[in-house]
Amino acid sequence: MTPTLAYDGLGLDLSPSAEAQRLRAELIDFMNTAVFPAEDSYHAHRAAGGPDDHTVPPVIEELKEEAKRRGLWNLFLPAESGISQLDYSSLAEISGWSLELAPEALNCQAPDTGNMELLHLFGTAEQKQRWLQPLLAGTIRSAFAMTEKDVASSDATNIETSIVRDGDSYVINGRKWWTSGAADERCQVFVVMGKTDPGAARHLQQSMVLVPRGTPGVTIVRDVPVFGRHDQHGHCEVLFEEVRVPVANLLGEEGSGFALAQARLGPGRIHHCMRALGAAERAMQLMAERVQSRVAFGKPLAEQGMVQQQLAESRLAIEQARLLCQHASAVIDKHGNKAAAPYVSMAKVSVPRVALDVIDRAIQVHGGAGVSDDVPLTAMYGWHRAMRIFDGPDEVHLRTIARTELGRAAELRP
Repeated sequence: MTPTLAYDGLGLDLSPSAEAQRLRAELIDFMNTAVFPAEDSYHAHRAAGGPDDHTVPPVIEELKEEAKRRGLWNLFLPAESGISQLDYSSLAEISGWSLELAPEALNCQAPDTGNMELLHLFGTAEQKQRWLQPLLAGTIRSAFAMTEKDVASSDATNIETSIVRDGDSYVINGRKWWTSGAADERCQVFVVMGKTDPGAARHLQQSMVLVPRGTPGVTIVRDVPVFGRHDQHGHCEVLFEEVRVPVANLLGEEGSGFALAQARLGPGRIHHCMRALGAAERAMQLMAERVQSRVAFGKPLAEQGMVQQQLAESRLAIEQARLLCQHASAVIDKHGNKAAAPYVSMAKVSVPRVALDVIDRAIQVHGGAGVSDDVPLTAMYGWHRAMRIFDGPDEVHLRTIARTELGRAAELRP
């Protein structure tokens, strides 16, 4: 069924709560006094180990302890933080200032956040005790195995991984890729989506099961680079061959996998978008500093009309995208994920475009430095270009937006 727009006009209050404002001030201080100073140590550890080393830089654990001390922990989950999705959206943006360090330091990193939301909403008491509690404590990490190499995974009903019941067990066979987090040895559980009943209705064929790391038949084939870069936690191709897990490892009910995936991805997409705005803000800051420190043709770049236009266009785009994300977050809070789906799709298409435009302008004003690794812009650009594909490619979200528009009740009748 096509979602309908839940638009309340001025009825949606986008003001942050007092607690969100307090947390924002604390988080900004944490970023400036702890996270940014730790970036050199993080990158030095990664450079020393090389692309095949997926051990966590020690500074991450130090930052996690400091975040806990400051009360900046598990902010993404209202049941833990006590704040709304709207409140969290501004905090997620700030964590996007340093995407490789800050989200994990706050225990608000993907894919763990989505997996924790699934376990919180649909996990059994035993599943929560075994997996959710260590994830909330930040002592383990997890992976979400849905995307497959041999099918168009933009349509999740295409997945071919089989999950067959055999007595008190499920037997899993299939090949996944872009399984983020799997290269990190702290990843102790995979949430695997596959088909339990290929003969059922199209959206009722899939289920999700929890597969512990180390289960016989699970093979990490390789880590897949993103634009030539290997992230610390990895984005892996994973092979499941005759993998046997207890029936008790089923998440939710048989046939609920597609619905669970949608429940997982809704808030997660907005969180990605807000972090992307944080990256755009950092690119803006780098751009502003650069144009004020460089002189060309007799005057600072900041006095060149074309450069001023680029700065202004970037600011306009960021502010517009932020309002869209905040609106989507407020609809989630007031009406739920289903009602917010069209707005989430709008944000998922528009925000990466904005981030890429701003980052690209920052690269341009940096000249040769912009395409080097002396500044973080190339890594930022690669990740946010990939964002136009993961969590649903632009084309899927544009389809959702168009269908919603076609199904709207006409208020204006010219």
